[in-house]
Amino acid sequence: MSNPEGAAMAGGFATPGTVDIDAGILDRMIEIRRHLHRNPELSNREANTQRYLRQMLAGEGIADIRDVAGFGLAVDIVGTGKPSNRKVAIRADIDALPIEEESGVDYASLNPGVMHACGHDAHASMAFAVAAHLHQSRNDFGGTVRLIFQPAEEDEPSGGRRVVEEGLLDDVDAAICVHVDPYTQSGKIAVNSGPYTLACDTFDAVVTGSAAHAAKPYEGIDAITVACSMVSELQKIVSREIDPYDPLVISVTGINGGSAYNVIAGKVALKGTIRSGSDATRERAWRRVRAILEGIATSHGASVRLDIHKGEPGVVNDVEMTELIVASAGACVGADNVLSTPGWTIADDFGYYSEKRPSVYFRLGIRNEDVGSVFPLHHPRFRVDEAALKVGAATLVSAATTFLSM
Repeated sequence: MSNPEGAAMAGGFATPGTVDIDAGILDRMIEIRRHLHRNPELSNREANTQRYLRQMLAGEGIADIRDVAGFGLAVDIVGTGKPSNRKVAIRADIDALPIEEESGVDYASLNPGVMHACGHDAHASMAFAVAAHLHQSRNDFGGTVRLIFQPAEEDEPSGGRRVVEEGLLDDVDAAICVHVDPYTQSGKIAVNSGPYTLACDTFDAVVTGSAAHAAKPYEGIDAITVACSMVSELQKIVSREIDPYDPLVISVTGINGGSAYNVIAGKVALKGTIRSGSDATRERAWRRVRAILEGIATSHGASVRLDIHKGEPGVVNDVEMTELIVASAGACVGADNVLSTPGWTIADDFGYYSEKRPSVYFRLGIRNEDVGSVFPLHHPRFRVDEAALKVGAATLVSAATTFLSM
């Protein structure tokens, strides 16, 4: 890595400076966040979100905005300062969740049953602020920052996978993303190197028994009873077969069967997720889920069809990219507000990015009891402390421009 002439070095890169984003841009960031929150769209249906973000970016004088990954956008902000061939990508997801909002905010969702309950509206608005600021200050840096407004982080087909398949990372040197964190105090930054989110796979199982009259269950095979045994036994994989320091979470998130009070159900559907921290544990979990379901079905005289769908890999934070975020966030909010925090058990399709390029996924604290930002991700009362967003945007700007100077 080159050392720009006269630049101080820390951890292998130029020491980041402070970032002062124009107040007008910050105001528009909040305006955009609230518009997106009011008008959420589910994964792979983000047509209006795409159209709106394109309009707002174009309003800043940004050109060459292109559609990517279905309903996503990408734009390159090219610095005209000292020449640089370096390029860094910043990912911001834009989709919402199938949740009925109960947050009570004035700009609550107008789309029944759909809500930005994971903060993707905040991510998209911070990425807008980064793009607008870098466009205004492009004479101050060299190299390229690629902003990727990515659809479908929450559901398949994955937007992150499509971004990689479409070659959007082929010509970049590294990737960065931020996720709001309701467990960390507002305005603080949390990050660490190494594995930082879990891989996430989904499964569907159909248990087939034999229907019977509810008064004579012995004449059939009760698929509900079989399925309940399966749910119970699956939990023992984690609690009795896996080292507690080796992350694995198996959750049955749906069970559906039976249609009448007086009929023993002959068929039941189960669905759920398998989240793992290593390839070996992932493969072992797949084997054990199949063995347990098939064994229980056989012992009851039933049968089961199991389909396991491989999902996103875990995010692994590159050591140097993590150091970059630590230094950049420290320059923006002070070293005392940058936390070395272990990863969390959620999944994120930014894992596809980190498989492809050196990457870092960091968390922006939004927990603030005074504004009611205390509820977890994917909760109907989830809220974002908007005061923290300027910290996230400034950290992204600082990290990107510092990376380009390496």
